[in-house]
Amino acid sequence: MKDCGLLGMCGFFTKYCKTKDLACKGFMRIYCKGEKQDQCKRKIYRREHGKAPSDDMLPSGQMIRS
Repeated sequence: MKDCGLLGMCGFFTKYCKTKDLACKGFMRIYCKGEKQDQCKRKIYRREHGKAPSDDMLPSGQMIRS
Protein backbone atom coordinates (compact mmCIF):
# COMPACT_ATOMS: atom_id res chain seq x y z
CA MET A 1 0.00 0.00 0.00
CA LYS A 2 1.16 3.52 -0.81
CA ASP A 3 1.75 6.09 1.92
CA CYS A 4 -0.87 8.79 2.39
CA GLY A 5 -0.50 11.54 -0.20
CA LEU A 6 -0.82 14.21 2.52
CA LEU A 7 2.18 13.12 4.61
CA GLY A 8 4.31 16.04 3.47
CA MET A 9 1.78 18.56 4.74
CA CYS A 10 0.40 16.63 7.73
CA GLY A 11 1.26 18.41 10.97
CA PHE A 12 0.78 15.26 13.05
CA PHE A 13 3.11 13.19 10.89
CA THR A 14 5.72 15.96 10.66
CA LYS A 15 5.65 16.61 14.40
CA TYR A 16 5.62 12.99 15.56
CA CYS A 17 7.33 10.97 12.80
CA LYS A 18 10.55 10.67 14.80
CA THR A 19 8.87 9.95 18.14
CA LYS A 20 9.71 6.88 20.16
CA ASP A 21 6.10 6.70 21.41
CA LEU A 22 4.71 3.34 20.33
CA ALA A 23 1.11 4.59 20.21
CA CYS A 24 1.99 7.32 17.70
CA LYS A 25 4.03 4.85 15.66
CA GLY A 26 1.02 2.52 15.61
CA PHE A 27 -1.30 5.26 14.36
CA MET A 28 1.17 6.10 11.60
CA ARG A 29 1.50 2.47 10.56
CA ILE A 30 -2.28 1.97 10.38
CA TYR A 31 -3.50 5.36 9.12
CA CYS A 32 -0.57 7.10 7.38
CA LYS A 33 0.97 4.06 5.75
CA GLY A 34 -1.73 1.43 6.05
CA GLU A 35 -5.24 0.28 5.37
CA LYS A 36 -7.14 3.01 7.28
CA GLN A 37 -5.99 6.00 5.23
CA ASP A 38 -9.54 6.72 4.06
CA GLN A 39 -10.78 6.71 7.68
CA CYS A 40 -8.26 9.29 8.89
CA LYS A 41 -10.13 11.96 10.86
CA ARG A 42 -7.39 14.45 10.02
CA LYS A 43 -8.11 14.01 6.30
CA ILE A 44 -11.85 14.29 6.91
CA TYR A 45 -11.36 17.45 8.99
CA ARG A 46 -9.21 19.03 6.27
CA ARG A 47 -11.82 18.22 3.61
CA GLU A 48 -14.75 19.56 5.71
CA HIS A 49 -13.08 22.70 7.08
CA GLY A 50 -10.68 23.63 4.28
CA LYS A 51 -7.73 23.75 6.65
CA ALA A 52 -5.53 21.37 8.61
CA PRO A 53 -6.48 20.35 12.14
CA SER A 54 -4.23 20.83 15.16
CA ASP A 55 -0.90 19.00 14.90
CA ASP A 56 -1.88 17.19 18.10
CA MET A 57 -4.98 15.62 16.59
CA LEU A 58 -4.45 11.89 16.07
CA PRO A 59 -5.70 10.20 12.89
CA SER A 60 -8.42 8.66 15.09
CA GLY A 61 -9.71 12.13 15.96
CA GLN A 62 -8.49 12.12 19.58
CA MET A 63 -6.18 14.83 20.83
CA ILE A 64 -2.73 14.23 22.33
CA ARG A 65 -2.55 15.72 25.77
CA SER A 66 0.72 17.33 26.72
